[in-house]
Amino acid sequence: MSRRIASICACWALWLAPSFAQNAALHFPEIVEAGTAVSVPTTGSGSATCYVVGPGGAIRRSIPLGTSLSFSAEELHNAGSYAVFLVTSSGTQTAQLNVVSSAKTASISFLAKPSRVPVNLSDGLSGVAYLFDLFRNLVLQPEQVTFELADSNGRSQAHTATTRNGVAWVRVNSAGKAGAGQFQAMSGNAREKRVIQQVAGDACSLRMHASANGKRVVLETDPVRDCSGNPVPDGTVVSFTLSYPGGQSTVEVPLKRGVARTEMAARSGAVISVASGVVMGNEIRWSGGS
Repeated sequence: MSRRIASICACWALWLAPSFAQNAALHFPEIVEAGTAVSVPTTGSGSATCYVVGPGGAIRRSIPLGTSLSFSAEELHNAGSYAVFLVTSSGTQTAQLNVVSSAKTASISFLAKPSRVPVNLSDGLSGVAYLFDLFRNLVLQPEQVTFELADSNGRSQAHTATTRNGVAWVRVNSAGKAGAGQFQAMSGNAREKRVIQQVAGDACSLRMHASANGKRVVLETDPVRDCSGNPVPDGTVVSFTLSYPGGQSTVEVPLKRGVARTEMAARSGAVISVASGVVMGNEIRWSGGS
C-alpha cells in the first residue's frame, strides 16, 4: 500500500508543483536531523489531506486546518529529501523537507580482507569502515576512525583515518606472530571486530639431513619455520631432488608435525637438494652405497 501511495504522490508532485508552487505556505525547518519530531502550523478552516513522499515510502494524513501538522521522530528517520503536499478545497500547498543523518555514530559496518594472510606481509590487510547513525543512515560529516590489529600475543598496531562521505579505509601490515588476530574499527562508542587468521610465511633456512637404510637413503628436514620463527603449517609441500649422472628423481611430500620425511634409492655421488616453494635448502652429496 505504501508503494502505491508513493507512486501516486510522485505523479501528483509532477502535476501539482507547477500549478501551486506559488501557493506554498508550509514553513518547515530548512534542515531536520533524523529522529527529530517536526511540527508546523497551518492556516485556514476546514479539512485538508497531507501527503509526504520521501525515502522509504509515503505518509498520508487528514488534519483540520488551523492546527499544527506534526510528524513524530519515528516517521522522519530516513535521511533524504521529502516532498510535502497539503491538499485543501482551495488548492495545494507544497514544501520540501530535508532530513540529514544524526551527528552521532551508533554502529559500524566493517569489512576486512583477506581473512587469512601470511605474517609480516607489508600492506597485507585492508579494512573499510562505514559509519551509521541510530537509524542506519550513513554519517556523512567527517569522523575519526581508529583501526587496530592485535596478534595472538596481545601486541597491537593502530592507525587513524578520517571518513569521507561516511567511509574510512586503511591498509596495514600483518603481524609477526602466527595465530588468530583481532582486527577492529572504532569510532566514538561504536566498534566492530573481525578475526584474521595470520599464518606462517614461506620456509626460511630450510635444512635436511640424510641417513642410509640399506640401498635407500632416508631424508628428513629439521622442523620447518618461517623467518619469524613461526612453524610452517602441516600440509606444506617440500620437494626432495636427487640428481646423478644421467638422471634425476624428485619426491614431493607434505609436512607432518612440522617436518618432511621420505626415502629414495641411494646412488653414490648423487647430489640431493631440498626446496619448499621458491625457498631452497641445503644440498647433500651422497657418498654412501648405491
